[in-house]
Amino acid sequence: MSRTTEYLPSLDTGSDDHRQDHDKITSGSLAGRGMLGVFGVAVVVGALTWLPFGSVNWARWIVVTLISYIVGTYAVARIVESPRQATDRLATAVVSSAFALVLLPLISVIWTVIDKGSNRFDWQFYSETMRGVVGEGGGAYHAIIGTLIITGLTALFAVPFGLFTAIYLVEYGGNSRFAKAVTGLVDVMTGIPSIVAGLFAYALFVLIDGPGHRSGLAGAIALTLLMTPVVVRASEEMLRLVPNELREASYALGVPKWKTIVKVVLPTAIAGILTGIVLAIARVIGETAPLLVTAGLAQGTNWNPLDGRMTTLPVYTYQAYKFPTLPPQASIDRAWAAALTLVIIVAVLFTAARLLSSILKPQGLK
Repeated sequence: MSRTTEYLPSLDTGSDDHRQDHDKITSGSLAGRGMLGVFGVAVVVGALTWLPFGSVNWARWIVVTLISYIVGTYAVARIVESPRQATDRLATAVVSSAFALVLLPLISVIWTVIDKGSNRFDWQFYSETMRGVVGEGGGAYHAIIGTLIITGLTALFAVPFGLFTAIYLVEYGGNSRFAKAVTGLVDVMTGIPSIVAGLFAYALFVLIDGPGHRSGLAGAIALTLLMTPVVVRASEEMLRLVPNELREASYALGVPKWKTIVKVVLPTAIAGILTGIVLAIARVIGETAPLLVTAGLAQGTNWNPLDGRMTTLPVYTYQAYKFPTLPPQASIDRAWAAALTLVIIVAVLFTAARLLSSILKPQGLK
């Protein structure tokens, strides 16, 4: 007991160096108001860049603000906190600034589309077509119908093909030569230019129906070539994230492989698969070049995807902006309104996918 009591005080007192290190670690903190103050000073420094030029340049202001924020955070942290915490603050500031630089263009695009598209965000735009319209007025009803029909056909073709291919690669293919060949082909298809897919679909239907063929089905085939590899890749990655223990537990109960995939693997990965499918739809719903070649442009509504030209929102936007009528501002307003409608459709799809994934997700998974 005497030896123990003699040893314990030496642990409690510690050395002077240890105390100094402890003081450095527990020194002042920039959390909360301190970081807010540093950012406020950086904003002011960025605003001072207006003075030499006499005008507001948002890009210069943002860049100078972020650089001042990074430098100021590190400098103040070295004074108030320890060197180790200052390095951590520097890394956090760099990552936060990079995130802001990526987020700002997205916010700018959304704001621009809403601001300019709201000029024709009315019932007339969504209930009328361009048949017989030369100047002001008209709408994009026919383009909305064409977009929904062609995109629906594309999803009907691409989702089963892509999902079944992903299931084969993950559950059956393994390291076989055929599976590796399919993987390589999917990688090549991912990089195919959209106009090449459009020319392929046009050439295919020229062989069937002759020159000059235009239809919604041809446009759907072109978009299917672009959407399928995205569905394959997204579904494959989600299926690989399913733990093998779940498969093995199902096999141990005597459940056949196909039923394990249907009842265990797919329900576990359904949230990610749905998100990947929506991303694939968003990838193709805004394509213009292949649809100009295959579906063409019509002034009225065409409900038959097997015959006749069919307008989509991207083609409608391109035509209205590139070849405006008189007065030009009417066509430009219609183009921005069509772009806003396209953004709304994609947002609705993402919302629906998130709701479905939360509903279909198995109990117990976060």
